[in-house]
Amino acid sequence: MSTHQPPMPQGSPVAPDRQAAPGGPYPGYSSPIPVVRTHLGHALASEWTKIKSVRSTMWTLGVFVLLVVGIGLMAGVAVRGSGDLGGTSPLTLGFFGLLIGMMCIITLGVLTTASEYGTGMIRTTMTACPSRARVLTAKAIVFFVIAFVVTLATVSFVAMVQTSMLEGNGGRSPSGGEWLKATVGISLYIALLGLLSLLVGSIIRHSAGAITIMIGAVLAPLVIALFMNASSLEKVQKALLEYSIPSQMGVFYDNTLSSSGPTGWDPLWIMLGVTAAAFAGACALLQSRDV
Repeated sequence: MSTHQPPMPQGSPVAPDRQAAPGGPYPGYSSPIPVVRTHLGHALASEWTKIKSVRSTMWTLGVFVLLVVGIGLMAGVAVRGSGDLGGTSPLTLGFFGLLIGMMCIITLGVLTTASEYGTGMIRTTMTACPSRARVLTAKAIVFFVIAFVVTLATVSFVAMVQTSMLEGNGGRSPSGGEWLKATVGISLYIALLGLLSLLVGSIIRHSAGAITIMIGAVLAPLVIALFMNASSLEKVQKALLEYSIPSQMGVFYDNTLSSSGPTGWDPLWIMLGVTAAAFAGACALLQSRDV
């Protein structure tokens, strides 16, 4: 006996073995996945899954830890073997490793957004979550938390090792405020610098271009100021030296290029203001440009 099914009538939306019912072309099917309204938590989970599954994240953070710990310990060993600290705090030696290691955080921040535009993955992301501001907010939160936690753990380890290594080498014991600035303060600053890189990557949408811009923003003011020897440019030179990113980082270690300029927690507020402005600009461009 033939089991051939009779042809479906033209215009029929369902197969003959399915029963029509309200609710769609396949009313007999019920999805096991609950339909819920998406929110920021879903975007955070998605961005966390993406950033932790990319191999470059681990490599970049690994190199960052290696540079900060390695250079910090080498500085401590060099000072211990050559003489005393001259009355300065041992915490100041942690500045050298961060000065180079921050390039890794900058690179990772740019790649977090710009790489999605380069590979075309951003189309899938925006299809899954059409709210572009929510996607950018989720990326910013996930990256900031990762950068802050990794930096805090690394600089705290280096600070404790250097302090114990150089005890009795002519250095003064750091105060509680100095500990806070050299660990939590500098970690917040580096995380904000990386977040600024992420936003520049979202604006430029090109990895190499955004990384070049960020490296230029870090190094150019300091390099330009070094060659401004004319007396008429003295004020400009002084401003560039005081507000360059390396000099602002040095404030957290009491190791600055000038006796004036930002002090205390001022560099953190400056970086926070610049990052907030960049975030507003990135959100505005996301709404006005196509993916």
